[in-house]
Amino acid sequence: RFALSNDAAPELQRADAGSGANSALADHGSAPLALLPRAGEVVAVVPTRMLSWHRIVLPKVNSARLRNALEGILEERLLDEPQNLHFALAPGATQGSSVWVAACNKAWLQAALQAFESAGRPVARVVPEYAPLPAGSPPTLHVTGTPDSAWLVRCADDGVQMLPLVPTVRGALSLGDEASIEGADSPIFAEPAVAALTEQLLGGKVQVRHSAQGLVAAARSNWNLAQFDLASTGGIRLARRAAQAWAQWVGSAAWRPARWGLAALMLVHLLGFNAWAWKERSALEAKRGEVRSLLTQTFPKVPVVVDAPVQMEHEVAALRQATGAVSSRDLEPMLATIAENVQTAGPPSAIEFAANELTLKGFQAPPAKASGLAKGLAAAGYSSRVDGETWVVRADAKAAAGARP
Repeated sequence: RFALSNDAAPELQRADAGSGANSALADHGSAPLALLPRAGEVVAVVPTRMLSWHRIVLPKVNSARLRNALEGILEERLLDEPQNLHFALAPGATQGSSVWVAACNKAWLQAALQAFESAGRPVARVVPEYAPLPAGSPPTLHVTGTPDSAWLVRCADDGVQMLPLVPTVRGALSLGDEASIEGADSPIFAEPAVAALTEQLLGGKVQVRHSAQGLVAAARSNWNLAQFDLASTGGIRLARRAAQAWAQWVGSAAWRPARWGLAALMLVHLLGFNAWAWKERSALEAKRGEVRSLLTQTFPKVPVVVDAPVQMEHEVAALRQATGAVSSRDLEPMLATIAENVQTAGPPSAIEFAANELTLKGFQAPPAKASGLAKGLAAAGYSSRVDGETWVVRADAKAAAGARP
């Protein structure tokens, strides 16, 4: 979407078109800035009468000093003080080469851009309505306005000229007679309201083009007048490009199949995750059912199953106590495990066993066997710690439920 910034009219012209180079004009109209519709990209088009064009040799200075260098070069050519003007270089300008410089009133341009910003429609680029053509290009003539106030704009490789469309304009632009115009390569474009007047005064073949089509053509140029102090920072440009890309993704009809495809993919993933979660829950519930069934079948006297593993451990411990069987928490299995892993150590001076914890005092395992003993105890389900000549061995919780043969 492209908007024409116009300080003389209470309304802004707008033209809507796709992002492609050959996209057709979708809609156009005019409205106050606050009533302009939202757009994926806003390009401000500066009217021809607000710009002056100057051809210079770009000095070889760094970017920080370039603005001051331009002021010095253009000072004698300008009708206003250089500090009151905004300058912009042509696309692809290189130092030491001949380039075009556009100049316009800085305060006016800043106010126009701020108005767009305040209205929530930040401008992505600022372009001229008409710009000089590349070297060797034939001139083009553009007629705009109304029959009572028609203007002729000539674009060529020597600059941009704007003159009122009057009978003497042919001589002012050195257009020659009607036959020379008809045989020339210069195309003539005219808005519908002034097409007949253009044919009458200029002759030749006139191509009718709506002003909105001119806006679109200007916005698709490589120009960007927002330079120097009006240039956006990298972060702002990135944010604007991201916003434009998002708006295009959300609102563009060309992306509708992709949006539907993404929505379908997300729906499939959501259904798949729910199905997988349901399957896992079902498998877990089946395991819990098997454990509860095993508990009630093995110990029918258990009235209510609350925590099957804990209840089974209690029942096994009670059965073991009733039958006199030993478990890994008892003294004998602990001593047997120590004897299996350290056979060359001397006997301890004292043995204490309380609360399923074995304490060996004065027990000195050979240094080469101490680490093997700790590993063997851990493999059997015991934790151990050493404090000098004292070893403390305790059954882990997982090993507490099993009985040694």
